[in-house]
Amino acid sequence: MKLDPTKMKDWQVAEAAEESLRPAADLIRELGIVDGEWDAYGRHLAKVDAAKVLRRVGAGRRGKYIDVTAITPTALGEGKTTTTLGLVEGLGRLGKRVIGCIRQPSGGPTFNIKGSAAGGGLAQTVPLTALSLGLTGDIDAVTNANNLAMVALNSRMQHERNHDDAWLAERGLKRLDVDPERIQFRWAMDFCAQGLRDIEIGKGGRLDGFACESGFYITVASEVMAILAMSADLRDLRERLSRIVVAYSKSGAPVTTRDLEVDGAMCALLVNAIKPTLMQSLEGQPVFVHAGPFANIAIGQNSVVADRLACALGDYVVTESGFAADMGYEKFWNIKCRCSGLKPDAVVLVATVRALKAHGGAPAVKAGLPLDPAYTTENLELLEKGCDNLLAHIDIIRRSGVQPVVCLNAFYTDTPAERDLVRRMAEKAGAAFAVSDHWLKGGEGALELAEAVVQACDAPNGFEFLCDLSEPLADRIEKQVKEVYGGDGVDYSDEASEKLARLQADPEIARLPVCVAKTQYSLSHDPKLLGRPRSWRLPVRDVLVYRGAGLVVPVAGEIKLMPGTSASPAYRRIDVDVETGKVKGLF
Repeated sequence: MKLDPTKMKDWQVAEAAEESLRPAADLIRELGIVDGEWDAYGRHLAKVDAAKVLRRVGAGRRGKYIDVTAITPTALGEGKTTTTLGLVEGLGRLGKRVIGCIRQPSGGPTFNIKGSAAGGGLAQTVPLTALSLGLTGDIDAVTNANNLAMVALNSRMQHERNHDDAWLAERGLKRLDVDPERIQFRWAMDFCAQGLRDIEIGKGGRLDGFACESGFYITVASEVMAILAMSADLRDLRERLSRIVVAYSKSGAPVTTRDLEVDGAMCALLVNAIKPTLMQSLEGQPVFVHAGPFANIAIGQNSVVADRLACALGDYVVTESGFAADMGYEKFWNIKCRCSGLKPDAVVLVATVRALKAHGGAPAVKAGLPLDPAYTTENLELLEKGCDNLLAHIDIIRRSGVQPVVCLNAFYTDTPAERDLVRRMAEKAGAAFAVSDHWLKGGEGALELAEAVVQACDAPNGFEFLCDLSEPLADRIEKQVKEVYGGDGVDYSDEASEKLARLQADPEIARLPVCVAKTQYSLSHDPKLLGRPRSWRLPVRDVLVYRGAGLVVPVAGEIKLMPGTSASPAYRRIDVDVETGKVKGLF
């Protein structure tokens, strides 16, 4: 059956392709994975025990390692996942043994505005319904592990309030004396539920928990998810979970999951979640799906485990970073690559004419509303002005020692003159360039991109980290603002300045990587500053520490860890065909 994405919705393309999907067992055999190293989840999904595979074949790297990132996006996104899948399919068309690595979609965006994260058109991960609606349960496991920690904390606070030290000692407990004003952890739910951002719990009698202020964040923003993405194996996961600080005592001492004796049970909930899920592209290439998105306050990458597994099994591995190069690639470059020990051979920078016009001053792109005609008619002046943002992201990637491949993700409204202008701007900046029509044509439409990436992988690069972890935290934050974002410096609130000084005095924390939390819609902290902002400073209002994940998080601006649901969410269009049981309306 010929699939035409111009006449079909993404879910219809995915559904029509299901009849020709390859059995997971066939992909497993081609990858060289043996019995005992994988478990089937139906006909088309499999969980792979990466630890067993790597013990047998060795953790040494075999494949060329490619990261896909993007320019600063509009509210609609610019197609990183679609490009990732298109590149996987294009490399497959060139006869390469290629593996894709992407993140699992969050239920919040899937049922809200953005939709799933499967890709689109003829560049998708399938089966779409399984991917979008829970997959093999990893996000549920993260939700449960997170909430078990909260259950343990609130229960402990209740019992310490209601009983004396002798009662506690009889049960093998030591008083933790948690300060209810300094609780650091929250409950998790994988929906966009703005009404649960700030709540009060424990209202009732003395047996109804400890009454205090609390709240929810979306599961993919949980430190537990960040730990899943960054852990090397189950042992590392177990150790990181034990270091999570859930609160502070009244004397200022950290209260950890280890103190609550809940860390082992949390790990038990995640034993299966540490194993990547094997899926496939529409053209039958293997794709590992693991960990979840959220690059504001976490690293926003698929897992270290999946990437290391893929690099041991494939000749080419295509992974993806969340948001734009200032957020996703920077964290890939300076955090994820430190954890994994892998360094990229090539970096693809995705751009669209739509986003470049937005940065050039076109009316704002708003999710759920029609595009302004400026986006669908030729306008070279807007486009050229917006290319300032593209050049900034080229510079970011070059700062890491890698020459990027700029990929213009083709839209049918692009004109030849517009595409030629972006090509000239990219090549003038020293980047390779390719137009990719993977959404419409799949791997065939991505051949130009695939060939450019193969060539980039064969070229030497001088990849190096931005900073040494021995440098003071303040110096590293300043360098990131100046050399990555293009700002003039950092301004700290009094609270943030005091916290940073305390953190620097702790030798373990002082050497942790920096993970800046800011908006994804600008190189700066202000989403209204589009293009390539100049003469601005980053205002840091707080500095958080994720001891489990191993991150110091300067917070710039108001970052919502629980997104809100829009007035026109995707769930209004999702339904089930009651005759066949098939889900329709996903995108």
